[in-house]
Amino acid sequence: MQSTFKNMTKNIDQHLESLTEIKCFMERSSKFISLNGLSGVFAGVYGLLGAFAAWYYFNLGVFSTSNSNQDSPEALRFYILDALLILVLSLSTAIWLSSRKANRQSKSLFDKTAQRLVINLCIPLGVGGIFSLSLILQGNYGQLAPVMLIFYGLALVNASKYTFGDIRYLGLVEIVLGLINLFMIRYGFWFWCFGFGFMHIMYGLLMYRKYDAE
Repeated sequence: MQSTFKNMTKNIDQHLESLTEIKCFMERSSKFISLNGLSGVFAGVYGLLGAFAAWYYFNLGVFSTSNSNQDSPEALRFYILDALLILVLSLSTAIWLSSRKANRQSKSLFDKTAQRLVINLCIPLGVGGIFSLSLILQGNYGQLAPVMLIFYGLALVNASKYTFGDIRYLGLVEIVLGLINLFMIRYGFWFWCFGFGFMHIMYGLLMYRKYDAE
């Protein structure tokens, strides 16, 4: 009797273990797990370098003379080029690092899961980009930082269900920073540096240690 009970318990444990393995396999197959944590670190570094470049040119460099200001066409072109350079470098680095990780995992980088991730990420980013462009055209530069933080955070939350769930928490932090910045417009530069710079670096290091470090 006791032997039969032990066998039944053992069988139940085996079935539960099998169900757990199946669940883990289904979750991994439905999520993009080739995202490399170091891409977040590099994105944060690029963001801080871009912010430093803007600060230098507007306060110490070519835009610091009395004949130019941050609302001039030259300054606007610098803003756009600076932002585009940060975006291109961040995306290029993320694709390169993720492709290396996907190769190690013998997985395709641009599979259906990755496509769903990109689509869900780009919808809020696209809306936020158009909104930010409207602010620039209307001269509302002070609201750019909080708007960018909020829409970027929404994009991360929206895309988190297709990759590591930790990204959701980064998105929530970005949203909170953006909302606080709305009531502290004068400090938009520092909120931008903290949200896109330091938060990316901290998040990237944590993700790398959790998922990528061997």
